[in-house]
Amino acid sequence: MNEPVISLEKVSVTFQRGMVWRRQRVHAVVNVSLDIHEGEVVALVGESGCGKTTLGRVIVGLQPPTSGRVLYYGQDVRQLRGEAAREYRRSVQIVHQDSYAALNPVRTIYQSLSAAFFRYRMVRNRREAREKVAELLETMGLTPAGDFIDKYPHQLSGGQRQRVVLARAVALRPRLIVADEPVSMVDVSLRLSILDLMRSLNERFGIAFLYITHDLATARYFVRTGRIAVMYLGQVVEIGNLQRVLAQPRHPYLQALLSAVPVPDPKRARHMKPLPLRTLDLPDPTQPPSGCRFHPRCPYAEEICGTEEPPLVTLANGHRVACHLVDKVPEWVLS
Repeated sequence: MNEPVISLEKVSVTFQRGMVWRRQRVHAVVNVSLDIHEGEVVALVGESGCGKTTLGRVIVGLQPPTSGRVLYYGQDVRQLRGEAAREYRRSVQIVHQDSYAALNPVRTIYQSLSAAFFRYRMVRNRREAREKVAELLETMGLTPAGDFIDKYPHQLSGGQRQRVVLARAVALRPRLIVADEPVSMVDVSLRLSILDLMRSLNERFGIAFLYITHDLATARYFVRTGRIAVMYLGQVVEIGNLQRVLAQPRHPYLQALLSAVPVPDPKRARHMKPLPLRTLDLPDPTQPPSGCRFHPRCPYAEEICGTEEPPLVTLANGHRVACHLVDKVPEWVLS
């Protein structure tokens, strides 16, 4: 496989909250290692509050890690200077969840999209900038471009705004786009069109995507033959080829997620039973459990689970799973 665009090496992010005399620490990301290669599509899934968005912000440089390293083509991003830093900023872009908040409400679509062209001297004058913005809008399916180029964000629908945000990320031909819940605030009828557009950008321009979501259905549709990484309370607990991982999940947390997903086939639904968790309550992130963070909820937990943190181990099928009992946990097969 080609060289990773981004490599995370034991990245951790800790936030502090509360008053000075009663300060609490929230471990949002804990010792995460992950490579994203050129042209690859990776899904990062997990419950709300598990650290997905924080990890995405670390990758694009919006949140410095508390410990660990973020490498851009093997170079520590904190040590990049001059042209190398500009190249990193240009090549790693983000698509935010809330398209309205991501766009300046007092700037037109032309002004929002042309700023990057002028910043990186990709155009010489306003005429060239309008031509490139119009071409970009056409690529995003906003046609005719003249109907959108001089409008303000509030004059567009949610789906149209999300396409503009995606256009801004694609404008500089990045190597990686971090898409943070890009369709969660879009009408259900338009979600597939946005995902198809992202897939076409991946295939046409070779742009790698880190697709952050809590929706396993959209992850399966968009990622297809790519990889999936499952997070729980700041840690990656399972990673591997998406189709194989979802067909035969090995970590109890992912098994519980999949068993709770409604199945449209009545015959299959009658034979599927939810995994009986010990409790439905999430642990307090300021006081995470010792050992395996999932053990207070895991129906298979043993004594070792509460005392030792499980490492990510590679299985015969290529999965990497963080579970002490991976050889003892019954296989949950999606038939």
